[in-house]
Amino acid sequence: MTDIHHVIRLDECSSTNSYMASVVSGLSHGAVVITDRQTAGRGQRGNSWEAMPGKNLTFSLFIKPDAMPARDQFYISEAVALGITDILRPLLPDNAVAIKWPNDIYVDDCKICGILIENSLIGSSVGYSIAGIGLNVNQQSFYSDAPNPVSLVMLTGVQYDLSKLLDDVVDAILSRLLQHVYERHADYMSSLYRREGAGYRDMSTGEEFHAIIAGIAPTGHMTLLDTEGNSRTYAFKEVALVL
Repeated sequence: MTDIHHVIRLDECSSTNSYMASVVSGLSHGAVVITDRQTAGRGQRGNSWEAMPGKNLTFSLFIKPDAMPARDQFYISEAVALGITDILRPLLPDNAVAIKWPNDIYVDDCKICGILIENSLIGSSVGYSIAGIGLNVNQQSFYSDAPNPVSLVMLTGVQYDLSKLLDDVVDAILSRLLQHVYERHADYMSSLYRREGAGYRDMSTGEEFHAIIAGIAPTGHMTLLDTEGNSRTYAFKEVALVL
């Protein structure tokens, strides 16, 4: 990580996203808040995030996009997810590293990273984004009721330098943010977990069906094409992948 990045290190906090939001006026693009221990780490849909203190990366990244329309805000989420996969794939050459919509990072069929993006809008533009990232690194065992967690050390047997890994991940994300949005979106689509077919559950009706991913809108909405030829479009909480 270059010297221009502002890193705030905390022994403990409720969540790095919440702390970053409280000091946002003093932050510039690329600033990081990282902690050894979150007491109320959050994930998508209000889920908690399990992380053994000092074993993983739990941090938030401050992103200030240049004149991004609010309707395109999901492109930020794509950049964050792709930056993480850019670092993980060389470390895990024998495994499939993919993005489970909207932005969980999976290795084969196990979750190694969760991402929570919180956008602040100014009028019709994105003022700034806070990307909360929990990456499982050196934790050997997990005790929560999460169904399928995995860490780098569990996959490789190698203990990783957390500071170096943080540097690499942040730089990779910032590089992805500089990529043209259409190229980035194409990379995101090609990285999606089970994009060529999977079972899904409609959360409003309970109906289960099989479908391929037909498209992801700049808003983050996912369009599925089911086996009957029907097109179905969902927001984040409206459909679940049946693993």
